[in-house]
Amino acid sequence: MSIKFALLSLLAERPASVGQLKSTFEERTQDTWPVNVGQVYQTVQRLVRDGLVEVTDTDSAPEKSGRQAGRHTETFAPTDDGLAELNHWWREPILPPPNDRDDLVIKTAMAAATRPDAMPAGLSFTDVLHEQRLAVLGELRELTVRKTQIPPSTAADRLQLERRIFDLESQIRWLDQIEQFPVALPTTDATQEPS
Repeated sequence: MSIKFALLSLLAERPASVGQLKSTFEERTQDTWPVNVGQVYQTVQRLVRDGLVEVTDTDSAPEKSGRQAGRHTETFAPTDDGLAELNHWWREPILPPPNDRDDLVIKTAMAAATRPDAMPAGLSFTDVLHEQRLAVLGELRELTVRKTQIPPSTAADRLQLERRIFDLESQIRWLDQIEQFPVALPTTDATQEPS
């Protein structure tokens, strides 16, 4: 998850310190994606380095907030370049990379191309798909129950849950489609050296 633009979007609303950014981020995402203060600090420092955020105020008065002497809090705000990059991010759709390695695709491809005598005893390509389908359906049932228990006011939790449900439903459709493919078994032993 890119926290960079999430922090920029918060700073576009109002200048904030690292601690305020952390708290507001976790409040907005309802602790669905907790971040540690070090991650927020490093991200803000990179944004400053890249000219997307600037320090607008430094408070070093310990009596104001009960902080130890010598410690200070910086307040950050986006630069014009930061706002332009944020604007681009808001308008740019997020698509998964087309060549993203998917463990399930790799496992399915290996199961489809492995000779029956090289599979564990009694396990077939169809069995691999069936076990995957059962696991996905089990998780879907759990998420569907959880969905009824989430209050409507918890938008981030609901968004995350709905996304996971849709992903799992699409995986079931994919498994159904794959099961219809003819299984192509290898014609040679891939472990043997060519003569």
